[in-house]
Amino acid sequence: MNVKQRTIKGEISVKGVGLHTGANVTLTFCPAPENHGFKFQRIDLPGEPIVDADCDNVTDTARGTTITQNGASVSTVEHVMAALVGMDLDNVLVKLNGPETPIMDGSSIKFIEALEQVGVSVQHADREYYTIPHNITYTEPERSVEIVAMPLDDYRFTCMIDYNSPVLGSQHAGISTISEFKKEIASCRTFCFLHELEYQLQNNLIKGGDLNNAIVIVDKEVTKDELSHLAKIFNREEIDVAPQGILNNMELRYQNEPARHKLLDMIGDLALVGMHLKGHIMAARPGHAANVAFAKKIKAAIKKDKGKKKINAYDLNAKPLFDVVDIMKILPHRQPFLFVDKVLELTKTHVVGLKNVSMNEEFFKGHFPGAPVFPGVIQIEAMAQTGGILVLSTVPDPENYLTYFLKIDNVRFRSQVMPGDTIVFRCDLMEPIRRGIAQMKGVGMVGEKVVVEAEMMAQIVKVKDNETTK
Repeated sequence: MNVKQRTIKGEISVKGVGLHTGANVTLTFCPAPENHGFKFQRIDLPGEPIVDADCDNVTDTARGTTITQNGASVSTVEHVMAALVGMDLDNVLVKLNGPETPIMDGSSIKFIEALEQVGVSVQHADREYYTIPHNITYTEPERSVEIVAMPLDDYRFTCMIDYNSPVLGSQHAGISTISEFKKEIASCRTFCFLHELEYQLQNNLIKGGDLNNAIVIVDKEVTKDELSHLAKIFNREEIDVAPQGILNNMELRYQNEPARHKLLDMIGDLALVGMHLKGHIMAARPGHAANVAFAKKIKAAIKKDKGKKKINAYDLNAKPLFDVVDIMKILPHRQPFLFVDKVLELTKTHVVGLKNVSMNEEFFKGHFPGAPVFPGVIQIEAMAQTGGILVLSTVPDPENYLTYFLKIDNVRFRSQVMPGDTIVFRCDLMEPIRRGIAQMKGVGMVGEKVVVEAEMMAQIVKVKDNETTK
């Protein structure tokens, strides 16, 4: 059974300060339409620019994950992203009136509680998953970082940290499914070592930090004068070191809370892949830079696999979504220049259609006598017609529109197509349609073999206007 996309029922806001900027900020979660994904909006800037939550937009991972797009940046997005994934959501717009998300208590739990307060709304569109097809690995030998994603029909995490610290030691954390996130991971707070805290204070880097939103690990001898100085900075009467080797401002929520927080960060960073994942993620000594690099590696695998896996999943003998009569109500093409026989699937962002190649096709008389081969140029035309069904489905009266090619790029013919073959085409929008311009990635397959692929740009034009468009 297909899982439906989910958003939230209404707007909900939380207020706090940014960990590094110290600025007061209001963060508002807003419902978003199907196929919107997760996006941040800087409502404090001119034009209120939007930043897509995408690993390709990451510009800094030094003290959290920062994303930048359209001249705007949003810092420390990982705890918010982890909450959105932990709530099993798909489409949310996050509005901010500042450059950084509020740190709250240093975990994701306050965001989870806010999202639960408004509730979840199930949408009509199906959710798209990327199932890890084989082991995907990432290593940083100089930092002893190792991350691997393995095939699994769920989303499971295992994380190990080891800072060579006599206090922290080696810790492990894990969840067997993302539904455990709220109970096991969401409330686990960020942490730092005392020497890091001192450096950041000296360099004015944690203007919004206080001892209520971070676990401070003390792995060196500390004098009473140093503790008194810290107490003065954080407006406390006194500070001491607890038996567990942490400042006594707070108690650990779990014995392995630091490892659980590292797992929280990783869930948030991997959400920047832009698609729900199925797989088992195992990580040793991860950090934001490694997480984002690994997310980019998964995204590259998704791009490489796009089309092939999904086309193979269709039953070509099942009742089609559109037969050729339905297709002619959308496309203006007619015999002998209609090259789509069925549409198997159609969403707002992709379409799957097929062409049955018959020896009765007129062009086989000359291409080639005695050695019939389906012409590559007609394969591209059939792919374009399939994509045309997608773009024309976005207007209420497709019979009054035509589609015109503007550009074809990166065309590859992988294998010959013969009479008797069935080509299945999948076309995906590469970006939203703007001003009637559609950019699509198309893949054509015969069985499990890719035979053709191309990137196409087309323009939707009203019939009455087409005399002025060449």
